[in-house]
Amino acid sequence: MKRHLVLVALSLVTLLGNLAWAGSAREDASERLQNSADVLKEIAAVPDKGIPEEVLNDAKCMVVVPHLVKGGFIVGAKHGRGVAVCRTSAGWSAPAFVSVGGGSWGLQIGVEGVDLVMLVMNEKGLQHLLSSKFQISGEGSAAVGPVGRHASAGTDWKLNSELLTYSRARGVFAGLTLEGAVVEHDTDSTTAIYGSDVPFKTILLGDVSAPAPAAPFMRAVAAISHQASVQEAREHARAHQK
Repeated sequence: MKRHLVLVALSLVTLLGNLAWAGSAREDASERLQNSADVLKEIAAVPDKGIPEEVLNDAKCMVVVPHLVKGGFIVGAKHGRGVAVCRTSAGWSAPAFVSVGGGSWGLQIGVEGVDLVMLVMNEKGLQHLLSSKFQISGEGSAAVGPVGRHASAGTDWKLNSELLTYSRARGVFAGLTLEGAVVEHDTDSTTAIYGSDVPFKTILLGDVSAPAPAAPFMRAVAAISHQASVQEAREHARAHQK
């Protein structure tokens, strides 16, 4: 009888521990979705100093990693977590959770928090992202993205870069190298939000509906996409009037 009670007690402790972990993981993932939404809202608020509308309109996928690092002199291997969405025939996919780690990231001295935005610009980059785990290497696969309301016509971002990267510290965009960094599926956060480890590719191809905690982020994605499309259409109209 005593042994039976001990086993029951241990089972209850394990169950409560699992529930506490699930609740904490869900809270953390939900907060990441909200923080990612805030990053996109802040980008939309400063179009003259942010990501060019042509770049946003051409991007196949968007990866947002809020609060990538916090600290003083930052060099070497670091880690961050964020979310990714891809364009589908019906609009944007539900968000897939990612982690970014390893590599050598050149950042500024005295940075207290950096928001990272990566844009997947071509089919090759899309396939790398859909693979659930890939390493960023070389200038051919990832380049620092152009900044401002418009991208320079003289740049080769549209033709050659799989990924364009942006970092934002204290509201200002700056270059960020991610040589050797690994981007992969964050299974813990996926399970916490979706209830199971839904395959990364399944989410990004639009085969899964966005869960309720993702609503603020999805609204922010739709808003910044709409703003970029409207601005580019206006610029084209002005160009034809001249």
